Amino acid sequence: MEIMQLIQSLIWLLAGVGVFIVGMNFLGDALERSAGDGMKRLLGKISNNRFSGVGIGAGVTAIIQSSSATSVMVIGLVNAGVMTLMQATPIIMGANIGTTITGVLVALKNDIFNMIMYLFAFAGVMMGFAKSEKIKLTGLLTSGLGLIFVGLDIMSSEQAFRNELVMDMFQGIFAVVNFPILLILIGVIFTALIQSSSAATGVVITMVGTGVLPLELALFIVLGANIGTCVTALLASIGANANSKRVALVHFTFNVIGTVVFTAIVWIFKDAFVNMLVSFFPGNDPMSLQMRVSAFHVIFNVTTTILLLPFVKQLVAYSQRVIRDKKETEEIRTLQYVDDRLLTTPAVALMQVKKEMDRMFSLVEENISHSFEAMENTDPKNAEKVAANEEEIDFINSALTDYLIKLSAHVEPKDEQIIGAYFHVLNDLERIGDHAENFHEIGTEMKGKSLVFSDIAKEDIQKMNSLISRMIAIAKDAFENINSACLPELSELEKQTDEVKRELTASHFARLAEGNCSLEVSPYYSSAVLGLERVADHLVNVGYSIVDPVGSQE
Repeated sequence: MEIMQLIQSLIWLLAGVGVFIVGMNFLGDALERSAGDGMKRLLGKISNNRFSGVGIGAGVTAIIQSSSATSVMVIGLVNAGVMTLMQATPIIMGANIGTTITGVLVALKNDIFNMIMYLFAFAGVMMGFAKSEKIKLTGLLTSGLGLIFVGLDIMSSEQAFRNELVMDMFQGIFAVVNFPILLILIGVIFTALIQSSSAATGVVITMVGTGVLPLELALFIVLGANIGTCVTALLASIGANANSKRVALVHFTFNVIGTVVFTAIVWIFKDAFVNMLVSFFPGNDPMSLQMRVSAFHVIFNVTTTILLLPFVKQLVAYSQRVIRDKKETEEIRTLQYVDDRLLTTPAVALMQVKKEMDRMFSLVEENISHSFEAMENTDPKNAEKVAANEEEIDFINSALTDYLIKLSAHVEPKDEQIIGAYFHVLNDLERIGDHAENFHEIGTEMKGKSLVFSDIAKEDIQKMNSLISRMIAIAKDAFENINSACLPELSELEKQTDEVKRELTASHFARLAEGNCSLEVSPYYSSAVLGLERVADHLVNVGYSIVDPVGSQE
């Protein structure tokens, strides 16, 4: 009978842990989706200032409620070449501070607070049936917050930790397993299994609050949890470049050093350390007991960051010695700003896609410039550069299209329109790149046949080139800076381009009829004028994509 009761209590306990983790996931997902713009602003302030890096890491982790998720995101950004190892290291340190917020919330719970959280969980589920996406998102956040405390309440109930049989069992286990290294190992394994140091720390805080786990033993499990949380980052670095692996190693090393230092302090000065925590939160009520563990978690992460922040360069150098750069036998073409690991944070992934498209636009602009010169002067310089750029443009178009398809399954409805617009912009930029290549080929073929444009033809082409060059600058400004104020000018220039194209075509046929134009040169001239007019159409589409997914001017 006692065995059955013990099994039921353990199942109840596991149910509480499960509900807690589900609540954590709901809350993190809701916070990430609702604060995506805030996270983008934070990451947009990445610099070489280590203090701001710590702040960014703490802020992002506070938003998504997971240091593991922050670490994976940083690995993705490093792998994509957006962030350097020197910039990533302070962010990883800050992530450890940000993750302590959950522990503080867990420690503050009491009976009245629990009842409110039960109502939150119910209200959040009801909001999930609403039609409004904003209400659904609020419901996800509310239910996530509520479920965290529902799970904690289940764990600390009489059916779980407070059950006499369960308490006797755990007290018996910890009476035997009380060696610090073993306790740290328990923390490492438990956290690695559930992939969340916040959840592991929450369970430990609850165990201390119910009297199942003595404070002096709980401290070592919390230390182990901080090492266990590195497992997610280590797994995420598999298949990434050397710098990304170094980020995971720095994260692991940071927590190991902190754990070694605090293990020595707590082990040697155990009574003094425990008495210090007791003096901070006197009393034997559950909240006081829980706040001691939470305070230790905060002290550990803040102190370790303060100790190691001055040694960022040394940590980076150490990681570079351990993980060497591999010599690539062949060059593998990759996107510069985008990485599949960022799909777990769609707001950040979408921001990085925009950077990649800005790079694609710069390549297109460069090729247009080279091609104008080749076509006007029938002297195709920079042929290799144009060819290399065109290959990169085609690759970005193909790779980003595949990436956007994957990303579309993760974004919020409000971002679906942006992805739709990006698909169209990619197509327009790729087509402009093709026209640039055609212009360059005009210059190449004419030089091969010793043909040149007449002075009048050169003036005509230069006239259209001037309009196109101005349109490129405006479209690029509109797209890169989301500047809709310049769109009317872009539209007006496109109308002028259409009119100029009609004028030039008419005058060209008049020259042909009068015998003032070479028949051999005529096809090249017509192809150039027509191509320039089509480039103008694509540029308008790109510019107007910021207000309409298909680039419509209506």
